[in-house]
Amino acid sequence: MHMPITTMDDVLKAEPVIRQHLSPVPLIRSYALEKMLGLKAGRRVWIKDYGWTPVGSYKLMGALNWMHAHCDEIGSRPVAAHSSGNFASGISFAGMKYGKRVIIVMPESAPKVKFELTRSFGAEIRTYDIATDHLTGVRDRLTREIADNEKAFQASPYDDPHVIAGAGVGGLEIVQDLKQQGRSISHFFCQVSGGGLMAGHALAIADGFPDARIIGVEPAGADDFRQSLAAGERVRVDKPQSICDGLLSYDVGHHNWPILQKLVRHSVAVEDLATQKAMKWIYQTHGLRSEPSGAIATAAALGSGLNLDGEGDIVIILSGRNADESAFQKWIGEV
Repeated sequence: MHMPITTMDDVLKAEPVIRQHLSPVPLIRSYALEKMLGLKAGRRVWIKDYGWTPVGSYKLMGALNWMHAHCDEIGSRPVAAHSSGNFASGISFAGMKYGKRVIIVMPESAPKVKFELTRSFGAEIRTYDIATDHLTGVRDRLTREIADNEKAFQASPYDDPHVIAGAGVGGLEIVQDLKQQGRSISHFFCQVSGGGLMAGHALAIADGFPDARIIGVEPAGADDFRQSLAAGERVRVDKPQSICDGLLSYDVGHHNWPILQKLVRHSVAVEDLATQKAMKWIYQTHGLRSEPSGAIATAAALGSGLNLDGEGDIVIILSGRNADESAFQKWIGEV
């Protein structure tokens, strides 16, 4: 089976699609992080905060590009997808924009805010038990059954060229923003789960700033990409565990892996406690709420022990903010 590899051309084609629906997401300078990291004068740290999208995460970009690409093909059929919650609201929003019915398979333990957001854009949700999914495979089975029984068109939350290209538009925004200011990038920290976010961003960052060091970030209990890099092939983690509910895919996607293997040389595994500390730090310092999956890249920059010397700026992805208030307060209260 020939698999189309997403390219920078695909990212550029996705940009006008995304711009129909979304303004560029803010790239915020963090003076506090510059100080924390002890950077020499002239270097800057930037946070790309995807919490500002209408669904509170980056997932909307890939979902919009996917829906646009398949709109005619879908016709009057529903769209089915599984998601830990952020792609759910992203594809739901895209369905609302393009007039499509959306059915989502979500873990019953997903944050309430992710359920509420997804329903607010009109999607129907069916739930499963994520704790036993590694044994039952119920998530994939439910999604397939919807596709079969209701003739639904199936969307992948990350393993799809259109999703990768849509996510890459965020990376393109970073490149355009910094080039406009005459800046460059030395280090780029970005979450890796299924790999859609990182694959898209890596394409854009490597194209705009070929010398940038692109660093993947994963929870220590779900570090399949780090293991994959070491093994030189995709490695599956059978029971990923972390408070980062958005980073618990079993492995990186088929479409994502060739891009990641080529462009991402390094991956950092972060303990949940360090992520909680980063959530608290971001909130207390910048007043920004983040879900654990969103804050983990900041945790990696603060505590990975990586040598951050170099010429150019550091860019950190804050991928989403969809945490329930009670859980958020509990996590930051524990550190």
